[in-house]
Amino acid sequence: MSAADVWSRGCERLATELPEQQFNTWIRPLPAAELQESAEATVAVLKVPNRFKLDWIRNQYAARIEAVLSDLAGKPVRLELQLAQREAAPRGERAPALNGSARPPAANTPESLETLARSVNAEAQARHRLNPALTFDTLVPGRANQMARTAALHVAGAPGAMYNPLFIYGGVGLGKTHLIHAVGNALLRDRPTARVLYLHAEQFITDVVKNYQRKTFDELKAKYHSLDLLLIDDVQFFAGKERTQEEFFNAFEALLAKQAHIIMTSDTYPKGLADIDERLTSRFDAGLTVAIEPPELEMRVAILMRKSGAEGNPMPEDVAFFIAKNVRANVRELEGALRKVMAYARFSQKDINIALAREALKDLLSIQNRQIGVENIQKTVADFYKIKVADMYSKKRPASIARPRQIAMYLAKELTQKSLPEIGELFGGRDHTTVLHAVRKIGGERGKNTELNQQLHVLEQTLKG
Repeated sequence: MSAADVWSRGCERLATELPEQQFNTWIRPLPAAELQESAEATVAVLKVPNRFKLDWIRNQYAARIEAVLSDLAGKPVRLELQLAQREAAPRGERAPALNGSARPPAANTPESLETLARSVNAEAQARHRLNPALTFDTLVPGRANQMARTAALHVAGAPGAMYNPLFIYGGVGLGKTHLIHAVGNALLRDRPTARVLYLHAEQFITDVVKNYQRKTFDELKAKYHSLDLLLIDDVQFFAGKERTQEEFFNAFEALLAKQAHIIMTSDTYPKGLADIDERLTSRFDAGLTVAIEPPELEMRVAILMRKSGAEGNPMPEDVAFFIAKNVRANVRELEGALRKVMAYARFSQKDINIALAREALKDLLSIQNRQIGVENIQKTVADFYKIKVADMYSKKRPASIARPRQIAMYLAKELTQKSLPEIGELFGGRDHTTVLHAVRKIGGERGKNTELNQQLHVLEQTLKG
């Protein structure tokens, strides 16, 4: 068989072995592999359009493709994946400059070309409203964002194919905005002509109000209905705004109909959104809903190490652990603590160590120690779960009381310097083994139960003020 026949028959077999959606998304669009013979081996060279697809095919399908091609060729075939070269536009068909001006002549100086490049980049950024610094490369991966990051990578590599819409939710400062900017930047890197727009929900509300006053809803539709990718932050701000919700519903339906992709973020999951039409929340929930959770200790350390390295002043690991253990709420607060420590080291002209970090963050640490006591934890948890504070010390054992009590014990161990016996004494004279059981139980469940983790995150942020 010719190389084309081997590839064609290989695709036919893969179509029968893979789920239809997977085959149509990842295998069908690929060009035919080229079979190259050498003294050592037969190599099937497969050109892939972008880095994400290359990595995904290598990890998910390469071994199966090699096995199928080897079977059809009657000899071992090794698969080699390569990035396809982008073709230059034919003469006379180059895209016009973003500002509408003609392409600069070759005789322009490097300085003028650099100025033009800056101008073009600034206009592109204004049009897409994307922050070019927020990419997948600058996002620290970890268990807390693993599922959301994987889904976002998938969308960036194959927009419109799966997970549409993608709904990402979680507390403040956890990286939701970073992630959706990363999708937009990745898509524009692979498809520079793609129509991408990032905006906060409040900007959409402003646009609706402006066009409602001017009665120019055709302009609103022209702006939003023609996009390839819409990235919208904090959709909970649509609550109670009926006309905004109606216009967003129309844009939502129009974009899905043309297989454009929509990614939204919120502080809660779709069904938890208040004062938003059920038509919208059901649409939000129709694709893939994923949570970004508060970063675990190792991830917080990795964030500090990477960001301090990027600033040109790498942080010792023991200092990163010290900061990470004391700043738990979210990535934004972690970055704030890092900036404070680095500035303190720079102004005092001292090396970064634990003593310097403790001095730089003394206000933060004293506020935490002053505000968070076991009694405060008991009251906050009791209010959250709608039980009496007295239930924290009582001998009552129904699940509606025992569960919040265990959560309060867990938070007391995590957020205060109290020992297990001291915590037990403050919970009605319970034995330290009871506290240890609660701490292990809630800590273990936190890593598996997204809803519990979200509740604990809210409680921690409330307690830290």
